[in-house]
Amino acid sequence: MSGRLEWVMAKLNGGLVRAFLIVVGLFWLVPTIGLLISSLRAPEDMSADGWWTVFSEPSRLTFDSYRKLLENGDITSSLVNTVLITVPATVLVVVIGALAGYAFAWMEFPGRDWWFLGVVGLLVVPVQVALIPIAELFGEIGLFGNILGVILFHVGFGLPFAVFLLRNFFAEIPRELLEAARLDGAGELRLFARVVMPLGGPAIASLAIFQFLWVWNDMLVALVFTNADSQPITVALQTQVRQFGNNIDVLAPGAFISMVIPLAVFFAFQRQFVSGVMAGAVK
Repeated sequence: MSGRLEWVMAKLNGGLVRAFLIVVGLFWLVPTIGLLISSLRAPEDMSADGWWTVFSEPSRLTFDSYRKLLENGDITSSLVNTVLITVPATVLVVVIGALAGYAFAWMEFPGRDWWFLGVVGLLVVPVQVALIPIAELFGEIGLFGNILGVILFHVGFGLPFAVFLLRNFFAEIPRELLEAARLDGAGELRLFARVVMPLGGPAIASLAIFQFLWVWNDMLVALVFTNADSQPITVALQTQVRQFGNNIDVLAPGAFISMVIPLAVFFAFQRQFVSGVMAGAVK
């Protein structure tokens, strides 16, 4: 009897926990749902009442705002710029970070531990400290105000965390597995590509997601290093607010598109993100 009672209590507690998490998740999604509904409403409706009134009058929803968004050259070009910045910055950080992480974990070279300690020390350097000196450097070499400069800045500040995460993950790979591959004639590059990379999938996926979210949502770096032709969506929306404060019919769908893409990426790969971060954080 007592065992059955414990089973019932465990099921009840599990149900309460799940219900609580569902409620928290719904509250967390309220701003996203509100922004989505606002992007589907006419400007005069948004000025008249709140977005929640649409549940009583769903016929007032319209896609006119998205049509106007596609006709806005500044917003559409900024979306393209965001992709051109985010994808290379993510790929370069993942590739270089994986190569460096493998080198620090399994290759012997002079001062390896001291070099790794220096990389870890770079994690504490705030982005704001480097904005002015790097802006002056980019201005002297002709990279200020274009997409390449923004990519290089994100790559430079993303690599310390990438090396730290992947080195700790790769160091947990059994040495016997690597030695067996070496006995079969595998060189370092082949060992890295055929053994280490497949085993490091969770950590690599989590790093890619983290870097993608950081670069996509960045506004500070883009605000400093881009101009009107190279600005991403975050800067473009901020400019629209400053210049045309009443064009909510463009801002709402633009903000939703800017938010929903990284949100979809995170939800699609959240398991790999969590497992990779937890594995790389503990040796």
